[in-house]
Amino acid sequence: MLDINQLRRDLDGVIARLETRKSPQPFLDVERFCTLEAERKRLQTRVEELQARRNALSRQIGQLKAKGQDCAEPMAEVGRIGEGLTEGAAVLEHLQAELNEILMGLPNLPQPDVPSGADESANVELRRWGTPREFGFAPRDHVEVGAPLGLDFETGARLSGARFTFLRGAAARLHRALAQFMLDVQTGEHGYTECWTPYIVNREVLEGTGQLPKFKDDMFWVYRGSAGDAGAGGGSEEQAEQYLISTSEISLTNSVREQILDAASLPIKLTAHSPCFRSEAGSAGRDTRGMIRQHQFDKVEMVQITHPEHSDAALEQMVGHAEAILQRLELPYRVVLLCSGDMGFGSAKTYDLEVWLPAQGTYREISSCSNCEAFQARRMRTRCRSAQGKTEFVHTLNGSGLAVGRTLVAVLENFQRADGGIDVPAALRPYLGGAEVLQP
Repeated sequence: MLDINQLRRDLDGVIARLETRKSPQPFLDVERFCTLEAERKRLQTRVEELQARRNALSRQIGQLKAKGQDCAEPMAEVGRIGEGLTEGAAVLEHLQAELNEILMGLPNLPQPDVPSGADESANVELRRWGTPREFGFAPRDHVEVGAPLGLDFETGARLSGARFTFLRGAAARLHRALAQFMLDVQTGEHGYTECWTPYIVNREVLEGTGQLPKFKDDMFWVYRGSAGDAGAGGGSEEQAEQYLISTSEISLTNSVREQILDAASLPIKLTAHSPCFRSEAGSAGRDTRGMIRQHQFDKVEMVQITHPEHSDAALEQMVGHAEAILQRLELPYRVVLLCSGDMGFGSAKTYDLEVWLPAQGTYREISSCSNCEAFQARRMRTRCRSAQGKTEFVHTLNGSGLAVGRTLVAVLENFQRADGGIDVPAALRPYLGGAEVLQP
């Protein structure tokens, strides 16, 4: 959530930065905002005038009583003022709710060094690592390579529908090994605290990290018992509004919601391996083959809660933590700075890591690391207090360290053998009983 005072001080500047995301910017109804703000200021001024008048009358009543004089008239006026203040407070509350609704629909403002652009064509490649392998045969995609190893899309679809996968045997072992390896690196080498979080969260938690209200259709909604037949009505009034997490960023970041943290305790670095559930409502027809875009997938997530002065450095550090996994797995990749129009709703700056997939002959996203600055903290009401007692909103950052399914795809394609086996990267061998090759 943006700071409303920033809109009040520099509305034109905010609009200009929103325009870099999409032009003309569709996010802020400027006329409605200005009308509500004008009414709020008028009403607030009137309320302050009434409060001042009531205070003056209260002093007058005290003086009259001290002299034994009649104070019925000023007391009657105080009563009328009280009614006016009650009415004004109710209207102000309604106006604040409307202004808050506007704020909840506004994306974060891109940092000044984020390249402007409408879509991924304006993203900027910063560097590459590793050299794509030269095969002595035509490389197959992960669907073909993985099928004999236990990558089973047919069973997944039979159980749950399209974009679900069933893993068995070597494929399942490799998937587990990847997740364990990622956690061990992030906790043992990079200082993150391992967490295990709920996979079902409440509405206000998703509001805190920005998935709601804007992206409700991208989530899987959860109902209990008989409330499940409520359909589009959203369940019974007694039914809690809950959702399956689309990333453990949601639960990790909200673990500090509504808290005032000691600034000396920052940064807080958290990681978790969890399934992620996404309805992919806006991605019809995209990546329908294989594991690239699934309704359920696993991810090792990294989250940092930092002091505002340190979040830019923390973002660079997190990118390095994600890169370390790819380097240890010997997977070629590139780092891309996203343009303003391609960033996520809550991000002020985002780097994507894209891994090389030989069957596609291109790089595909495998990690996204973002600095959300105070955007999420303001929604979660999370602050830090300095030794001098000053409080301010913390900054929150998140990144994939990595997406497990896409890493499985990359390993299958980059380490495939002509005989149908998979060469196991050296970093994974301790997790697979020392095996150097996985055979069907």
